[in-house]
Amino acid sequence: MKDAPFLNLVLALVFLVLMGWLLVIGKPILLPIVTAIISVYVMTSASEALGRLPVLRHFPSVWLRLLVLAAFVVIVLVFAYVVAATVRDIAGVAPVYQANLSRLLQNVAVMFDIEEQQLWNEIRSLTIDKISFQAILLATLGGFTSVGGMVFLVVIYAGFLLAERNTFPQKISAAFRNRESAEKAHRIVTDINRKISDYLAIKTLINMVLGAISYVVLWVFGVDFAPFWAITIALLNYIPYVGSYAGVAFPVILSLAQFASIPVTLGLAAMLTAAQMYVGNVLEPRRIGRELNLSPFVVLVALSVWGALWGIPGAILSVPLTSIVALILSSFEQTRFLAIFLAERPETMTADRAEA
Repeated sequence: MKDAPFLNLVLALVFLVLMGWLLVIGKPILLPIVTAIISVYVMTSASEALGRLPVLRHFPSVWLRLLVLAAFVVIVLVFAYVVAATVRDIAGVAPVYQANLSRLLQNVAVMFDIEEQQLWNEIRSLTIDKISFQAILLATLGGFTSVGGMVFLVVIYAGFLLAERNTFPQKISAAFRNRESAEKAHRIVTDINRKISDYLAIKTLINMVLGAISYVVLWVFGVDFAPFWAITIALLNYIPYVGSYAGVAFPVILSLAQFASIPVTLGLAAMLTAAQMYVGNVLEPRRIGRELNLSPFVVLVALSVWGALWGIPGAILSVPLTSIVALILSSFEQTRFLAIFLAERPETMTADRAEA
């Protein structure tokens, strides 16, 4: 049939549109499940790392997973406490920030001798006088408080996934009548588990280091809510390219309103940016390298797509989700060409094809 290629293209486009629609409509259900699966990758790597320690080497794997799950719950509770404390305290300092920012801008106007000009007064009346710093801060923090219910579901799902992890190989074997198909499915799942687990484990460790360094810098400068901003920087560093700079922007802008001092703000920005550059240009390439083999352009597109579908959580999950899709595509002859277009190093795909 001459129209077969065109028909296949139309069907593929319809499928993509339907998938996008389902992802948007099903976000309240799908996002906690996907987040729990990604979290289990990190916790599995952590439990395996604990099992290599001399003290815990002889402990059953179930106990180690329970220990890691308990640590995960504690981390979630600590983060929830930090967010709640920040939201509670922000109302008291917001008016001070508003006054400091207004005074700083007035000093800048005096410096450039424009404070008496009509244009400056009109700009001030339309912008500064109408901006509520408290509303902006509470709206920003509202994005964190709104995910409280989802985090509870993530913890529950992750606990059950960890408990059933040992049964997955048997389920895969039982799902395929053909032994060859079952072995191929095992290889695909094992490859995905290894690459995603390694990436997420190292990335999480690096983000914890970045968060600790950022906290020290924020504490030295005396920035308010330093624990919250350090955690935010660590979380946003999961987002490729823009996440690290967005994480720095929040406390830097806050410091401008808190201290009303441009030199202090510039110093803070320089120190936080230096920490980000060290992590992004030295530590990450050395520890992570090119493990996931995704083209930078594909990563950027994935960031845009998943961010549009699921917001900030989607942006954080964009790299591992796209990597899973690429690994699945590369495992089948019919779709391998799509994986090659997604890859940064296509020669690795052809090498895998030759081995297969």
